[in-house]
Amino acid sequence: MIFQGPDAYVTPNWYPSKAEHGKVVPTWNYAVVHAYGRPDVMEDQAWLHRHVGELSAQQEAGEARPWAVSDAPDRYVEVMLRGIIGFRFAITRLEGKWKMSQNREIEDRAGVVSGLRRRGEGADHAAADLVARHIIDQYISK
Repeated sequence: MIFQGPDAYVTPNWYPSKAEHGKVVPTWNYAVVHAYGRPDVMEDQAWLHRHVGELSAQQEAGEARPWAVSDAPDRYVEVMLRGIIGFRFAITRLEGKWKMSQNREIEDRAGVVSGLRRRGEGADHAAADLVARHIIDQYISK
């Protein structure tokens, strides 16, 4: 299974070092995790019903009037559940990779954070948060 985090194009125009030495190129920042393992299909309809209910409750928690599986007619829920294949995934190995400007000097990373927040498209703000968090973590660990 692949879990993708935020990703964003980074223009060299955001690097203060561009004006100093010009040794900059465009790049792409990203975060991703590959989970290896074996999926097991869950045939138990009671398990699936319970799981869909729990997942719905989790996702609806922030709503003023959260929807629940019990809001829909039982027969309708039964029909809809037939279209869902429930599975468990026993993870045996995780591999994560992220490139969030950690190869750049602090000033360039700060420029990336500023540029991403200013542009604000797609996952720019989430990517900016990761770059910023790495800057903060680096200062805390010193």
